[in-house]
Amino acid sequence: MGQFVTLTATDGHAFQAWTDGPADASRGLVVIQEIFGVNGHMRNMCAKFAAEGYRVVAPALFDRAERGVELGYTADDVARGRTLRGQVPDAGVMADVAACAAFLGQRPLGIVGYCWGGTVAWWGATRTGLFAAAVGWYGGGIAGTRDETPHGSVQLHFGEMDSGIPLSDVELIRAAQPDVEILVYPGAQHGFGCDERASFSAPDAALAQQRTVAFLAAHLGT
Repeated sequence: MGQFVTLTATDGHAFQAWTDGPADASRGLVVIQEIFGVNGHMRNMCAKFAAEGYRVVAPALFDRAERGVELGYTADDVARGRTLRGQVPDAGVMADVAACAAFLGQRPLGIVGYCWGGTVAWWGATRTGLFAAAVGWYGGGIAGTRDETPHGSVQLHFGEMDSGIPLSDVELIRAAQPDVEILVYPGAQHGFGCDERASFSAPDAALAQQRTVAFLAAHLGT
């Protein structure tokens, strides 16, 4: 069973992080939240990776703005999540990510994120040298930072009908990063991997998860 622990970033910020999976796992994974906090959906995703044999940690990134945030998926939740996200500096996000990597210790590390977390996973690849593999699901900020150089292998997932990430953005990323594996799901919308959203697509979520697990195993070992 997973549990919250308290971690401290190098700038002195103490934050909560959800942990799951065997402490002696040979591989570690940082899981990055959407703009809804480390809620039930994020904890469920952590459990899925823990079942694959990973030691998993998911930082509560909103702790830098407000502690204990767990949102749902209503329009009001989306608005609040966006407000909170705007109150968290990118440098602070990356400091928390680095603290999670330090918590996982000396083992091959990956990072996977969703929505906002998809962008943060991309930054984990480009702004740190901590991760051998990074996977981003529908990260809306990737196109804007597409010229950054990844230091590990990267896999990105996008929905064809994502109203916030047009296919033109996906093609910009593809052109800027020819070595990155980019996967587009026909007919899928933003958040297709979350079973608490109206946009959930069970077949696409299952396929994306299968591809994610295979990609991580290929680069982190089994």
